[in-house]
Amino acid sequence: MLSTHSGYGIVISKLPVIQSGLSAIMRDNFPEYESGCYQCIEELTLLQLRHASLVLVDLFGGSPEPRDICEQYYALMTQYTDIRWVFLVNHALYPLAVEYLMRPQSTLLSDAEPVAGVIRAIRENGSGYISSNLAVLRSGAIEPELFRSVSLTASERQVLRLLAKGWGINQIATMLHKSNKTVSAQKNSAIRRLSLRGNADMYAWINSAEGMRELNLHSVYGEHAEWKNMPQHDISLL
Repeated sequence: MLSTHSGYGIVISKLPVIQSGLSAIMRDNFPEYESGCYQCIEELTLLQLRHASLVLVDLFGGSPEPRDICEQYYALMTQYTDIRWVFLVNHALYPLAVEYLMRPQSTLLSDAEPVAGVIRAIRENGSGYISSNLAVLRSGAIEPELFRSVSLTASERQVLRLLAKGWGINQIATMLHKSNKTVSAQKNSAIRRLSLRGNADMYAWINSAEGMRELNLHSVYGEHAEWKNMPQHDISLL
């Protein structure tokens, strides 16, 4: 008998109740997907990721190393660009999720998102989307200790990281729930703090060894060696 499934979906959560709930959403509303459940990304095989078209992640906030978890998912997202990634994020992890995981093929939802909201996000293919249920960040919600350098403020660092990933001022403002004017001011403040002369110098600094180190971009630019060995048509998809 031929399979009726047209896609493969992956559910990841350490919490059995969340895992069960997300599995039920897939089973009851998206029967065209065959789905599998896992507690963490380490349980996944390369074959499963190659076949997947959708990954639902409960981004658990109780980990002692939240930055490492976000970096792991960021690395997977850059390798598997055909997958849609939907992350359930709590308020504590929201700043890191925006910094690392907000990409054109991803969706950020609140970990308290109503079931209807999760279904709608999957059905409407809302990639590059942040749920309105993720509250506007309070001033100072990004904890300074999350960052390793003192040469830039937390807000300046976040803006430069997102610029490094190819996002524009308007998109960054939307992601961070700030005005375009505020994001531009933070970018310009970073330029002055780094004694740079303008945008060209800023991007040159971002791509320098110092910039990558200051912005913790090693995981981002570490992909370049792999790109050199890829056909040109594959590079265009990244």
